[in-house]
Amino acid sequence: MSQECDVSVVICTYNRCELLPTAIKSALAQANEGVNYEVIVVDNNSTDRTRQVIEELMPQRQGWLRYVFEGEQGLSHARNTGIAQAKAPVIAFTDDDVTVARDWVRQIKKSLDKHSEVDYIGGKVIPQWPTTPPSWLTSDHWSPLALTDHGNKPFYINLKTPRWMVGANLAVRRIAFKQVGFFAPEVQRVKDNIGSSEDADFQVRLWKTGRQGMYVPEMTVEARVQSERLTKAYHRQWYIGNGKYSAMMGVEEMLNKDGEIVDKAPDYTTLFGTPAFLYRALLVAAKNWATVAVRGPESLSFRHEARVRYLLGYINKRFQESSDKRGTYLGELVSFTKAMLDKKLSR
Repeated sequence: MSQECDVSVVICTYNRCELLPTAIKSALAQANEGVNYEVIVVDNNSTDRTRQVIEELMPQRQGWLRYVFEGEQGLSHARNTGIAQAKAPVIAFTDDDVTVARDWVRQIKKSLDKHSEVDYIGGKVIPQWPTTPPSWLTSDHWSPLALTDHGNKPFYINLKTPRWMVGANLAVRRIAFKQVGFFAPEVQRVKDNIGSSEDADFQVRLWKTGRQGMYVPEMTVEARVQSERLTKAYHRQWYIGNGKYSAMMGVEEMLNKDGEIVDKAPDYTTLFGTPAFLYRALLVAAKNWATVAVRGPESLSFRHEARVRYLLGYINKRFQESSDKRGTYLGELVSFTKAMLDKKLSR
């Protein structure tokens, strides 16, 4: 491709050679209307036919499609390699199980040209179900499937209105990576270690510098949902994992009562590394789950169960992190009780 590149599309993949051709072909079949773009496929140490599949497609779009190998396992490592290889001022991310709309690249260019005040944009990720989903799998449980639909009106995303845009449909100005760094390997997905938060971590870092993103409903992709992800077992594993990764970020401590992210977290009283309010939240969630499980709809029951599992993952991670800092269990409990009493007496 000899023209100057407007958008670099990055697709990271690991052992999904059977799904990959559809994703690549949709990215290459853009009604771009003068928008010049390239497609970079980052092979994250696959052991299947991934490389052969990509090389078979290369002659069809010489110069538009590039193969890059990243041997260090992990989604952040793969994305960061794609960023380093990209030629364009805008880098758009999608996944190997996703079909992007025909006007996807054009919508990205159009939206970022129109809104110079934002550093990134994200849009809808709509499901392609392999079969009718179970009744409990409502849109409340789309996060484990990396699906999102915030309606048909655009809105800003920042500290005041934090919404996570997912990496299956995300476009970022290159300058944003220069400002806050690349995707963090510490909170990345590695193979089947699900529930990771590399997307959220990157966006929070941007927000904390005063920058913002935008939800663009016209920027649409479809994700093929694998059958194994329609099970409660998968979702349970995801919520526990997401709790762990959220604890690493300190997500719960960032949020105030209005759901806004604050720059400096309050000085919480903690027990085994976890703020007291999260233990209360766990008890409330467990009570709600027990109540609804008896006489409520299955979808609502599972929503409360998911909250319990998320909090258990969060608290367990904090317990592990604090193990080398605390004294005896009894000493920790005594200190916690004293701190709580002092707080009550000071009111």
